[in-house]
Amino acid sequence: MNTVEKLTAEKLLKIKAVKLQPSNPFTWASGWKSPIYCDNRKLMSYPATRNFIKVEFARIILEKYPQVEAIAGVATGAIAPGAIVADVLGLPFVYIRSAPKDHGLENLIEGDLKPRQKVVVVEDLVSTGQSSLKAVEAIRQSGSDVLGMVAVFTYGFPVAEANMKEARVELTTLTNYDAILDKALQIDYIAESEVKTLQDWRQNPETWGTTAQKVNK
Repeated sequence: MNTVEKLTAEKLLKIKAVKLQPSNPFTWASGWKSPIYCDNRKLMSYPATRNFIKVEFARIILEKYPQVEAIAGVATGAIAPGAIVADVLGLPFVYIRSAPKDHGLENLIEGDLKPRQKVVVVEDLVSTGQSSLKAVEAIRQSGSDVLGMVAVFTYGFPVAEANMKEARVELTTLTNYDAILDKALQIDYIAESEVKTLQDWRQNPETWGTTAQKVNK
């Protein structure tokens, strides 16, 4: 576990962008019961955290994809972080809708993405990876090339790793589920006795839990 993963995990927990409730789980919009809820939209409300995310994203993109020509954010959670990273790098920015507009130009990609541009996709979090990869497919169908994807957080589901591999997308995240649990235990956010429950959830998220508090993911 590297320093950036630990620092990012600490920052997400501090601002309550990540909440852990093993004994009072949430229900995602997908219907999955979950002891964790991640709302990275909160990052934009905390200047120090926002700046940290912006700088680390920019560093990763410059190191891994120096040939990048445009940044694409996945709507809606990654629009703001994607835009500020594009600003730091002095690059064009677009965002990808989950579905085309039902009026006007019926755009799926908002902004001006040129054919054959080399693009890095920005996400706020990755669960199964399906919505992220829909954005990748939209960019590819527009005639541009996706160099890779960066995200703030991933749950690390095997299905997400398989989906990324099948789609030939390299994913780099600032932190992950293991780092969150490690830091949460370190700062007494969770008890040692709760760790197994939290680990079990990731192994079988579709069937884990029976009662939850309904929230929108």
